[in-house]
Amino acid sequence: MDEKLLKPYDPKETEAKILKRWDESGYFNPDVCIDKGIAKADAPHFSIVLPPPNVTGSLHTGHALMLIIEDIVVRYKRMQGFRTLWLPGTDHAAIATQSKVEKIIEKEGLRRGEMGREAFLARVEKYASESHDTIVNQAKKMGASMDWSREAFTLDEKRNTAVRTAFKKMYSDGLIYRGNRIVNWDPKGQTVISDDELIYEERKANFYTFKYGPFEIGTARPETKFGDKYVVMHPDDTRYQKWKHGDKLTVEWINGQIEATVIKDEMIDMEFGTGVMTITPWHSHEDFALAEKYKIDKEQIIDKYGKLLPIAGEFAGMKIVDAREKIVEKLKAKGLLVSADENYVHRVATAERTGCVIEPQIMLQWFIDVNKKIKERGNKSLKELMLEPIKNKEISILPDRFEKVYYNWVENLRDWCISRQIWYGHRIPVWYRSTPLTTSKEEIFCDTEAPTEPGWVQDEDTLDTWFSSGLWTFSTLGWPEQTADLKNYHPTSLIETGHDIIFFWVARMILMSQYLLGEVPFKDIYFHGIVRAADGKKMSKSLGDKAIDPLTIIDNYGNDALRMAMIVGNTPGNDLKLNENDIKGYKKFANKIWNASRFVLENTQDLNKEKISLEVLDEEDKKSHEELNTLLTEVTKEMNEYRFSIVAEKLYHYFWHTFADILIEKSKKKISEGKNSDSAKALLYTHLDTLLRAMHPFIPFVTEEIWSLMKKRNKDDLIMIAKWPLSKNDQ
Repeated sequence: MDEKLLKPYDPKETEAKILKRWDESGYFNPDVCIDKGIAKADAPHFSIVLPPPNVTGSLHTGHALMLIIEDIVVRYKRMQGFRTLWLPGTDHAAIATQSKVEKIIEKEGLRRGEMGREAFLARVEKYASESHDTIVNQAKKMGASMDWSREAFTLDEKRNTAVRTAFKKMYSDGLIYRGNRIVNWDPKGQTVISDDELIYEERKANFYTFKYGPFEIGTARPETKFGDKYVVMHPDDTRYQKWKHGDKLTVEWINGQIEATVIKDEMIDMEFGTGVMTITPWHSHEDFALAEKYKIDKEQIIDKYGKLLPIAGEFAGMKIVDAREKIVEKLKAKGLLVSADENYVHRVATAERTGCVIEPQIMLQWFIDVNKKIKERGNKSLKELMLEPIKNKEISILPDRFEKVYYNWVENLRDWCISRQIWYGHRIPVWYRSTPLTTSKEEIFCDTEAPTEPGWVQDEDTLDTWFSSGLWTFSTLGWPEQTADLKNYHPTSLIETGHDIIFFWVARMILMSQYLLGEVPFKDIYFHGIVRAADGKKMSKSLGDKAIDPLTIIDNYGNDALRMAMIVGNTPGNDLKLNENDIKGYKKFANKIWNASRFVLENTQDLNKEKISLEVLDEEDKKSHEELNTLLTEVTKEMNEYRFSIVAEKLYHYFWHTFADILIEKSKKKISEGKNSDSAKALLYTHLDTLLRAMHPFIPFVTEEIWSLMKKRNKDDLIMIAKWPLSKNDQ
């Protein structure tokens, strides 16, 4: 017996050696597996792209959970003989990364405007490169069995080609347009952000009711009301029957008399307040939609820095938070203040990265039309293309409760604003004549390459990060080229990610793949929950949560312990409470496997491992063998259904409480007495062999080490490419 087994299992000593062995084998690459006969060239494929971590620092426990779940399924499929590809990559995460670097240079007394675009981008790219290296090293240390030879980056040259190709096609098809529409403007970050990047906060505010001619209107934002000259009410509201749509009336308002126009529309909630409201089309998405519907005037009140414009009279140039109470005082002095409710609580949209309150603005931006019919896609819109594969069950969602969430979001989707006023990212592939700059077709040039004639200037804006991420499943496989990888591995089999980015990313991958390739990007969607501290609170470095760093956990307890603690009890879509006591417990499990293996190998040294016959099993051991086969049938079915938590728990209990506590104990008597010892030895060895393979996707390190110590193994015989134990005759 190998002397290593005489020592306690040491994850620190073992894991680095195993990582090196895996890396040198090349088996993470499906091409190598095919060349060496581990997978057949005509075998079905199983492919998955890594949700690319942002290059904004290092991996945390949320990333660790993602890597663990994906590694489990990838190792399982590889052992089943699939052509298995797990393709890694990272995301440039434009706004997040630029924001990080801006904070860094601010501490040095610098601003990006002073540095200039090229110098600033060089600084960002250096930061992103360093973060990338940290992330990749962490993922490798965790044993993630990805094919690193195919690694991609959302901002590398190949992905840039894909982005420009996609943009050009969408522009040519009339799906991308430039227009003045309302967007979410971040006054602090000085950029547009998407609806999905808004963080809504419950905030207490004063709610004011004012006289507006014969009506009373309510608002928490009186600073937006200077341009309000349309008063809206429901057409069925009996309180306002005498007023007709289009009626004009003169009312006294903040800076004097104005002419107001009555609008009757069903968008009004008759039960809220007085059932009457004025609208501010420039600074409200709902009001903008109403203004578009009736083709009415829109007037800007607040500038892009959050200050009032000249329409505000004596308040011009003031920040809205400073002007609010002064405006109320003026209205009160005019006798127009009816009441003020100091206990009003409402939802306020803030920017995810800066925390600043969002100020909706009408701006000239680039948009994707989600309602336009597309001839080459059966005259369906992007919305319809996004809904179709879910309705037709071409894509399954786990857990299925997120189907309704997905439907609701897509059905209410507005045109997607894809331009961002930042420097880091894919620059919009559109050029304009240098003088004059207009948006007429004759003076706009859109292509994958810059125009060769002089006099053209490229658009200053960059694309929303999710535009490039939306191409991820196929741009990583070589698109727009028709590569062998694209043919062999797309559509991908599974996307596994957090349910919090169902709209950011998952929906947009479906949109892009359906439109550009005419096929789904993946067959299954698996949503995991958020990793929380043991008390259920969200983990935070500022609160001193050590468990937020997976490498710290690994250094203390080993990879296998972390993996088991994060998978047992973790069901799709539900949050996970990570408890250090659980991690300690699973470290003991790794030791249990090690010690049980020592006993088996020590007592089966005289067994001919190449010619083990199950015919020697006595009736008791045959029954145990059948019970294991029953378990394997169950867990194989559950693995195919992505029920990893159940499988991990079953294997844990079977190994510890049946194999180690019962079967090994029974075998000791048989072996010591020499009665049915051949049966006991055959059962122990085949059980260990089978259980190591079944447990390998969950605890790959200790199983690989024990596998290498079993006498029939050689350095090229790795458990990671061993056959998955799935049938009675497998032994």
